Amino acid sequence: MDASEKHNLKIRLIAIICSLLVGATLMALKFYVYWLTQSTAILSDALESIINVVASAFALGSIILAAKPPDPTHPYGHGKIEYFSAGFEGALIIFASVGIVWTAIPQLLSPHGLPHLQSGLLILLATSLVNLLLGMGLVRAGKSTQSLVLVADGKHVLTDVYTSAGVLLGLFLVHLTDWYWLDGAIALLVGLNILVIGAKLVRESFAGLMDASDPELLEQISELLAQHRKNSWIDIHRLRALRSGNRILLDFHLILPRDLTLEEAHNEVTELEQVINQHLNGRSDVLIHAEPCIIPECPICGYDPCKLRQEPTQKQSVWHRDVLTAEASEDDRTELDSRRDPSPADSNENR
Repeated sequence: MDASEKHNLKIRLIAIICSLLVGATLMALKFYVYWLTQSTAILSDALESIINVVASAFALGSIILAAKPPDPTHPYGHGKIEYFSAGFEGALIIFASVGIVWTAIPQLLSPHGLPHLQSGLLILLATSLVNLLLGMGLVRAGKSTQSLVLVADGKHVLTDVYTSAGVLLGLFLVHLTDWYWLDGAIALLVGLNILVIGAKLVRESFAGLMDASDPELLEQISELLAQHRKNSWIDIHRLRALRSGNRILLDFHLILPRDLTLEEAHNEVTELEQVINQHLNGRSDVLIHAEPCIIPECPICGYDPCKLRQEPTQKQSVWHRDVLTAEASEDDRTELDSRRDPSPADSNENR
């Protein structure tokens, strides 16, 4: 692990430990406010805070495990644990939403009074402000260190903030109107809202575990390849990329001039690997499959001088995501044997 990765790991650990400690403190305060007011809406907010604390503890373990380097049993590293963590957090949120709805219905149907409501609202406001700062900090740290766990935990904390804001607004109306049934209605809405959020987290986790396409990452890599394009790099296809923790696994096919020696082709591939690794701060595993050019590719080839050229360059393709991720044309590749130079001897004479 290099110095940059150690620094990122340190930031992740500090952030998630802060989330765990702050979350536990705020959870205790919310349950105190529930004891003070007997508000079902506040209880729903406190129940969600339990999920925050449990999820942060699970996230701490996943960050430590994800930082382990690849080994013989896990040659691609341990980064996928972060998707399990995000999915586990989403499942806990869904479970909490069911509990919230269960507690909300009795207060909605048979409402009771809420003592000490004003004091409780002030404490809840203070916890919401602290949670807002914590959630924003976690999302920022997660994005800067490429940690899905921190981003997921930060978004969960922010949903807790939105939940608390809704509870505060609703209970303020209860304080003004004495419509105590609103307490149950607010709790019910909170439960339904976090149910949607939990389902979204589970879906994102499932997509990561199933190696679903990441359009944002593919766009980033496509722009990088286009920026450093050389004429000897005739074309690229079958670009694929996925995240595994803080690492990126990447592979694609690179078409090179067919008269390059094996050493020259290797140097071209190595140069392109270095461009990618430097851009991703060494957090990438790159596999490039080199292919020789064929006659039908002459019109899109800018390699010059080329003694094997059969047609002049007409227009090079623009390297954007749709082009680089596409499969190679099967018709073009099958033309190789029939449209190449007649024999290897003739090619050697041309060279």
